Amino acid sequence: MDITVKQLRAFVAVARSRSFAEACGLLNLSQPALSVTIRNLEEAAGGRLLARTTRTLALTPEGRQFLPVAQRLLADWSTAFDDLHDTFALHRGRLSVAAMPSFASTDLPTLLQHFRQLHPEINITVHDVVAEEVVAMVRSGKVEAGVTFDPGSAEDLQFTPLFSDRFVAALPAGHPLLVKRQLHWSTLAEESFIALQHPSSIRSLLEHSLAASGASLRIEVETNHLATIARMVAAGLGVSAMPTLFTQHLGELGVHWRPLLAPIIQRRVGVLTRRRYPLSGPAEALISILREHYARGRSAQTP
Repeated sequence: MDITVKQLRAFVAVARSRSFAEACGLLNLSQPALSVTIRNLEEAAGGRLLARTTRTLALTPEGRQFLPVAQRLLADWSTAFDDLHDTFALHRGRLSVAAMPSFASTDLPTLLQHFRQLHPEINITVHDVVAEEVVAMVRSGKVEAGVTFDPGSAEDLQFTPLFSDRFVAALPAGHPLLVKRQLHWSTLAEESFIALQHPSSIRSLLEHSLAASGASLRIEVETNHLATIARMVAAGLGVSAMPTLFTQHLGELGVHWRPLLAPIIQRRVGVLTRRRYPLSGPAEALISILREHYARGRSAQTP
């Protein structure tokens, strides 16, 4: 059975008006065209829906039974296209993204506020998870996009860089090294160091970069989150190295930071998406805001 929306509209117009002439005016159709449309509908349905004479027009019992169904189908059709139009126009929809905590708790809230001002009807879910979990959530399709460090080349993922984030030394209040305006990694390597546990990508980056320059860290405490490291540094358990993104939190905890040299270790931060999977309108809109923001220059403090 092949029934079209045009046929349903024609049937409902005739059934409501009980007049072919009036229905023709409502539908902007000629009477012959309307007659052909109704006849094709009845052929597809397998029987008469309208009883017509030269003087009267009435619904058959089957027509009366089908009328509310046709009206409901047309309403559903109209609602479906209204919803689709609203989705494309960003008047409704959902946005689910993942972001590493150092970004989710610093730059992201301001950027999401800008997004909400432009698209207030979009519901937003943010998963603030460690960098490795951001990659996993994007790869599995649990989120459309994630903001994280560059995970390296991957055939199934697309990384769009936003900015480079440099690592700085995190020192407790009163530490002797605070007399210096900047530090060398070799100096920091002599201190009790608090590090992220393996298989942290940050831990691997620091170790590999330092090994290439002939240095190493004296790691005495390990944990899973940068926020925990920051509190441990504040408590005087040791020193650490943090992405510049995290310096706002360091200051809130009374932890001081200094630029680190020889070598300068930095890592690109960007948007991660899946290759060959089209993005929704909300996801594209957010990524556009991120790219425009960082193209103008980062607002976060840099060494």
